[in-house]
Amino acid sequence: MRKLFGTDGIRGVANVYPMTTEIAMQVGRAIAFIVKDKARGHRIVIGKDTRQSGYMLENALAAGICSMGVDVLLVGPLPTPGIAFITTSMRADAGVVISASHNPFQDNGIKIFSSDGFKLPDQVEADIEELIFSQKMAALRPVAEEVGKAARIDDAKGRYIVFLKNTFPKNYTLDGFHIVLDCAHGATYKVAPHVFEELGAKVTTLGVSPDGANINHQCGALHPQEMADTVRQLGADIGLALDGDGDRLIVADERGEIVPGDHVLAICAQELLAQRRLKKRTLVTTVMSNMGLGVAMERLGGTMVRTAVGDRYVVECMRKKGYSFGGEQSGHLVFLDHITTGDGTLAGLQLLAIMKKRRRPLSELATVMESFPQVLQNVRTSRRLDLGAIPNFSERVKAVAESFGGEGRVLVRPSGTEPVIRVMVEGQNEADIRQIADELCAMISAADHG
Repeated sequence: MRKLFGTDGIRGVANVYPMTTEIAMQVGRAIAFIVKDKARGHRIVIGKDTRQSGYMLENALAAGICSMGVDVLLVGPLPTPGIAFITTSMRADAGVVISASHNPFQDNGIKIFSSDGFKLPDQVEADIEELIFSQKMAALRPVAEEVGKAARIDDAKGRYIVFLKNTFPKNYTLDGFHIVLDCAHGATYKVAPHVFEELGAKVTTLGVSPDGANINHQCGALHPQEMADTVRQLGADIGLALDGDGDRLIVADERGEIVPGDHVLAICAQELLAQRRLKKRTLVTTVMSNMGLGVAMERLGGTMVRTAVGDRYVVECMRKKGYSFGGEQSGHLVFLDHITTGDGTLAGLQLLAIMKKRRRPLSELATVMESFPQVLQNVRTSRRLDLGAIPNFSERVKAVAESFGGEGRVLVRPSGTEPVIRVMVEGQNEADIRQIADELCAMISAADHG
């Protein structure tokens, strides 16, 4: 059983176990202990989003790393993919992101990248936990000149901006495009507007005034309605909403209608297929993606494979099988030919390049697939529930799945990052699947309060 790490690093309420300065310092020491086995310069990058609690965790992590004789490179607020990029660009041994992504501001988290810019595999996370709780590092304390030092990398944002712009086709500009950009008062608030403006777009910004507490609050990828409404009011060409750490993108078309994440995946996959750049003609997505996406890929002459929920599992599958593009319905898009993790700003650039090339509005491009009716509901619980122990629950889920006869799905799973159980039902009739989802959610709520 994991003690600290979930599906996307360590996460919880800041200053409450496990997101305490004591644990952060020990995590820093453990990462440094592991990288010192390598014949490198021993440097670890630390970046963060805009949460107020980031300051204390940043200092604790840096102290732990330096106490093991490894140097720290501080980049300040920078998107998660930006930290992955800087880690590889600076030839650092690891990169650490202090962020709870889409969670509310009182939460925070720690995510770790290897020197190659990919998230740590499960086994290395397990090794970090073992080091922390076994006290193996207690006697290892460098002294004098062997203690590490910390330095700030002032040009990290500029480096990342240049990298992002270079992923956009050299023969295109964004002249004439009007973009509504919502940065969720998060880590992209300085980077993303510059990228689109420097490529020639007119940019109307939202969510670019972080105060330490307003990250993700009624804005960004979690709450894209203001972005969509602004597109409609101003007659903009597209709306882009990023989440707090900048690895997720939600899009609105020129009518102010939210384009489902699966449709964005289909648009990009279609273009990559046309360019013969979709390796093995395969799109990688998760069990949450709509059945209509698989139908569309088959029609386009490609195929789709599914993984467990979590962008890290999408990336692991892509690396293992030699695929180049994948993502999640929730807005993570991973262009492995460009970067090692999901990047909302980069994904927005690729989508705009397709619009520019095809000279078609986003609403038309989105017709590349037709979604099956799908209902997704979240049940917040007061404790960790064993779904298998809920009376008649497993039997009911099985009966529903069998009743679809291959033309629908039901998926129930606990979130890996918050106390929520997600219920997804997909089928031909929206009224029927909504009724089924309501029934399953009611069974979970009753068990939680029972």
